[in-house]
Amino acid sequence: MISRVAVVGSGYMGGGIAQVIALSGRDVVIADVSAEVTEANRERLRKEAHDFEERRLFPPGAAEAVRERITAAASIEEAVAEVDLVEEAVPEIVEIKHDTLRRIAAAARPETLIGSNTSTISIAVLAEALPDARRFLGIHFSNPATFIPGVEVIPHAGTDPDAVRQVVELLDDCGKTGVTITDVTGFVLNRLQYALFSEAARLVEEGVASAESVDRIARTTFGFRLPFFGPFAIADIAGLDVYDFCYRSLGAEYPERFAAPDILTERVAEGALGVKSGRGFLATSPERTAELVAYRDRAYAAMTALLAEIGPAPVDY
Repeated sequence: MISRVAVVGSGYMGGGIAQVIALSGRDVVIADVSAEVTEANRERLRKEAHDFEERRLFPPGAAEAVRERITAAASIEEAVAEVDLVEEAVPEIVEIKHDTLRRIAAAARPETLIGSNTSTISIAVLAEALPDARRFLGIHFSNPATFIPGVEVIPHAGTDPDAVRQVVELLDDCGKTGVTITDVTGFVLNRLQYALFSEAARLVEEGVASAESVDRIARTTFGFRLPFFGPFAIADIAGLDVYDFCYRSLGAEYPERFAAPDILTERVAEGALGVKSGRGFLATSPERTAELVAYRDRAYAAMTALLAEIGPAPVDY
């Protein structure tokens, strides 16, 4: 069981991770490039937690929990010496991460789990720095770590499965959703995020729409669905035959960008068309259509009300 954690790299991401773990009732030790930087970041985290609690973004007692449970170490070695898990959150540069991971591995107990918050670097590449990589895996929080629920959990080929289990359980205790995926460069989150941005940028480059218009359409159409349904659920609801037709239309105009994925055309050929056929990428039956539509309508109405309550984002175009 993971009961005591160190976070190496106490900046914005690392600090947020430390707060999340502290609020789960665990002690957290933070460390950074110097004792002075670490202490300054601990003070920032205390003030931030107090502000979040006053704004009701953190629950009552959160500021006190952060104050009591997050301590500052004088060095990386001191921070990791007596913990069950170390989360590395230093800059996204392989050499810096390798050097930091070597220091962590040399100073931590042999059984201590080591995670990296890398957002794109293959975990196998980072594992090269460790003499025993069985206890190493990716634990990728999203920005801001305090409020985004999903966390990518990324074992490499040599990671001990029990390490994955312990980390997923920890994340569950922290109120996070740990999702285990295969180790590839960029993982899932950033491959999806950057694929979307690439097409958005092309639309602006081609003069199809302004950046403001693209953002507005993304937020108010397909993006409006994403808090409730992922891309495969959305496709199943729409109908995979509809998706196949749209891919053929797009592919005729943009063949280098919109070839239908084999996994889609194979399902359509088999008659697996989504909810209407009872099987697609998921297995939602037609009998649940009324329930699904009722949930969708309730969810979208609630999102509309929330957006009206909090108002537009303070973004200038």
